[in-house]
Amino acid sequence: MLCGSKSMKNAMQPTGCRRIARSLLLGAMGWLAGISSVHAADNERWQRLETFLEQSTGPGHYPGAVALVEHQGRIVFHGQWGHADLAGTRPMQADSIFRIYSMTKPVTSVAILMLLEEGKLSLDDPLSRFIPTFAGTELVGGGDDAHPQLTRSPRAISLRHLLTHTSGFAYDSDAHAVATGLLQRADVDSATSLQDVAARLAKVPLADAPGTHFHYDGSNTELLARVVEVVSGQPFAQFVQQRIFEPLRMNDTGFEVPANQRHRVVDLPTSTANGTLVLDDGASARTPGVRRKDYDSGAGGLYSTAADYLKFARMLLNDGQEGGVRLLSRKTIDLMMADQLGGFTPAIAGFSNGEGFGLGGYVVTNPAVRGRLGSVGQFGWSGAASTYFTVDRSEKLIAILLMQYLPEGDKRLPSPATPFYNLVYQAIP
Repeated sequence: MLCGSKSMKNAMQPTGCRRIARSLLLGAMGWLAGISSVHAADNERWQRLETFLEQSTGPGHYPGAVALVEHQGRIVFHGQWGHADLAGTRPMQADSIFRIYSMTKPVTSVAILMLLEEGKLSLDDPLSRFIPTFAGTELVGGGDDAHPQLTRSPRAISLRHLLTHTSGFAYDSDAHAVATGLLQRADVDSATSLQDVAARLAKVPLADAPGTHFHYDGSNTELLARVVEVVSGQPFAQFVQQRIFEPLRMNDTGFEVPANQRHRVVDLPTSTANGTLVLDDGASARTPGVRRKDYDSGAGGLYSTAADYLKFARMLLNDGQEGGVRLLSRKTIDLMMADQLGGFTPAIAGFSNGEGFGLGGYVVTNPAVRGRLGSVGQFGWSGAASTYFTVDRSEKLIAILLMQYLPEGDKRLPSPATPFYNLVYQAIP
């Protein structure tokens, strides 16, 4: 049986052996809806992953983590490490609740694709079909924030552009100082609804013509969430709750956490200038479980757990269905996980070479160039507060790592993503 390191920092935290044994026992009792059993591989390769996560959590490191790996329909690795609070008084639990930030984006993509399959929209529909104020979009041609030089965009923003972050919205002060300044001036974060978000963004000129450059920006996905509202006639939170979370039995996922469950929410630390970890000063850090924004942020507003997100990832892995419920067709999942940016070099500027982008997440195009073990066609994304997931259909693999830490300044904790994924791929048979 897989056993963990015995050099744990807190006597309240079980050792790797006891933790995995406990997971096995709880799995046999039907722990975590949708997981029938927990399997621990009897070799040193899973031990390496266990050791890495133990060494990555604790004083001076990430406060805690939950990790889960499913391979060929079986949970082959699962555990929790460290603590859920910065003070180190609450051991991390398997059902701890995390702010998943941009891991919300694939959920928003699925909502759009469900409406696509119902014939209510097309990927190449102009955004102005649903939000008329986006007719006649302009581009920044020069000038400054106070006196920008604007020209008419040669083409309209489409839903495909929003899904692939090629709409022209850019938050890049080095390459697009004026467009970035105008986007900042719109102050989208202070909007009170998705309708308000759209009204603010409709006044912002673009950095580039739609379809010409990749600029990763949450504005794209917030607008997609607003399209879901317009097309469905429902608030975005209600749509994803009724059409995605309830069918998949994602009972701990939403834009806010019920008051009686907020004790499960993990602290959100960040770094000071000298590298000391302190609680972030955002509202959802000060009062864990409250809405991150006043509107249903399709770009980064969700809370979730490892078990809940596994159900969503399983749906993607299993060609659009999970637990007897089908959300999307196999061919739509194929489209979602297909690289949409093959003509872009590099495909994702500022991100990894060897990656393209599908409809709401990265797509691995060349693992060797990317410098991380994986497979061509592998799909996934991460969240700003150190949450990660990947779906590898060729290996029938799902890997999820949830932590809470917002990188700030130069004194950042090292990203765990590359070693985590490499150790996962080294361990699977």
